[in-house]
Amino acid sequence: MAEIIQRDGTWIFDGDAVRLTPGRDKNVGLLRRTLGELTVPLGALAGVSLEQGRRAGRLRLRLREGADPLLQATGGKLTEPNDPYQLTVEPDRLGVAEYFADEVRDALLLDQVPSGPVDGYLLPGPAVPLSASAGDGTASFDGERVRLEWNWKTEDAKSASGARSLALGNITAVEWRPAAGLENGCLRFTVRGADTKAPPKYDPNSVELWGFKRDPLMALVAAAVQARLPHPAASGEARAAELPAGPAAPGPDAGSDHDALLRRLRELGELHREGVLTDEEFTLAKQAVLKRL
Repeated sequence: MAEIIQRDGTWIFDGDAVRLTPGRDKNVGLLRRTLGELTVPLGALAGVSLEQGRRAGRLRLRLREGADPLLQATGGKLTEPNDPYQLTVEPDRLGVAEYFADEVRDALLLDQVPSGPVDGYLLPGPAVPLSASAGDGTASFDGERVRLEWNWKTEDAKSASGARSLALGNITAVEWRPAAGLENGCLRFTVRGADTKAPPKYDPNSVELWGFKRDPLMALVAAAVQARLPHPAASGEARAAELPAGPAAPGPDAGSDHDALLRRLRELGELHREGVLTDEEFTLAKQAVLKRL
């Protein structure tokens, strides 16, 4: 077993998982303190690194793509104080940190854990029910429905319709984005049949975030919802399967069918460039057409 105890937190590795406990230091972000202890199974790890600075070091866990609903929902945009997969290491403990990193690396090598993407979440996401207030509203999630309620700072056009109640089955995607520079952030839900390109300020399925201390708590709501949605790898295959079928396999009129397949490839390329299809969905659909050529 390897263990490192710092003011920023405590990390313990028992050979099967890394247990991350946030510290009580004032620099520990609100998201980490609210999330509490987090257990990361060895199979969810792609690697570990120790970065040595002039005043302190930093242990950093790198998770496999698609393993964690929190990282999926936030797109890896959590800032340093709120990122649970970073640990500030004091200068006199760098040797311990190096030993910890080596132990994790050795276990990954011995267990032959692949570093590539996974097709299912390996972490459960935050527990529900939970609720967070920030920006122009409050978001609550009980495992089945998301409720959005507005405050006095909400744009009138958005709050006029009152509180929103979104069934999990109608939510197709969730995104948390922090405020950056002059651009506000958001917690945005994509709802089936109600796609919109309106900015979060006017979108009734979004909470606008202004860069204040409590904004990261909205990321926990996003992660809890993300954990209960179809995994992106699985949903990509499902969406590709729902695309209009290409022409039938070549028959007596093989030349015209071949031309139709080429047109289909061009159509898929246009959908991909326009952002209608993700990279993964485009690849799956393209492969399906190429098999018919």
